[in-house]
Amino acid sequence: MTTPAIETSGLTKHYDGTVALDALNLTVEQGEVYGFLGPNGAGKSTTINLLMNYIKPTEGTAQVLGHDPWDEVVACHRRVGILPDRFDIYDDFSARRHLRLVIDTKGTDDDPTTLLERVGLTDAVDQPAGEFSQGMEQRLALAMSLVGDPDLLILDEPFTGLDPHGVALVRDVVEAESERGATVFFSSHVLGQVELVCDRIGILHQGHLVDEGALTDVRDRLRLQADATVEDIFVELTEDSIRTGEVEQ
Repeated sequence: MTTPAIETSGLTKHYDGTVALDALNLTVEQGEVYGFLGPNGAGKSTTINLLMNYIKPTEGTAQVLGHDPWDEVVACHRRVGILPDRFDIYDDFSARRHLRLVIDTKGTDDDPTTLLERVGLTDAVDQPAGEFSQGMEQRLALAMSLVGDPDLLILDEPFTGLDPHGVALVRDVVEAESERGATVFFSSHVLGQVELVCDRIGILHQGHLVDEGALTDVRDRLRLQADATVEDIFVELTEDSIRTGEVEQ
């Protein structure tokens, strides 16, 4: 039986008494494209930060490609590419030099120019990153996440700051990585983009995984129309929680 790409059990994170993530049980199979949906504050970035050992859990366990992300940090990061929700760039470094830093860290033989071409930064390979727009910074971070042909690609809100061409480019990258055999796990609040590339989606609401499955099945369970937006999903969830006094789990 194949080891899941991501598996969590009772994964929980508290911040000063506030529950950011509550007993998350999640399984993402290898080779799957999984969309993690939720509004700001739902716990999406908290989940990713836990999986990448950026923060420690209050309770629960996790496995990333069969590794404990807190005890086997190097082995985990070697096989994972990450585009975090927040990242820093070096203003004086070119795009090429940013890529070279990641390539040297992972010990791979990737060509920086080739990776930058994949994300549409061909004309900015040697431009200082301090001159980049938000969308260009997002593309640079995406290129950095692709170093080493990762087995698992984690993208936290990858469509942020991108114009329609950039959004389409991200979709193309996700599809190409999936065809290569990689697992792609990405968070988003943009349902229209998620449904174009995902095998399954999970809906996170107030720290709880409240539903998951194929998008059409989730729509049916929530009694939503085919053209429903992500806002419709969370309006329905909020109204349901008001009616029942709690969020359905």
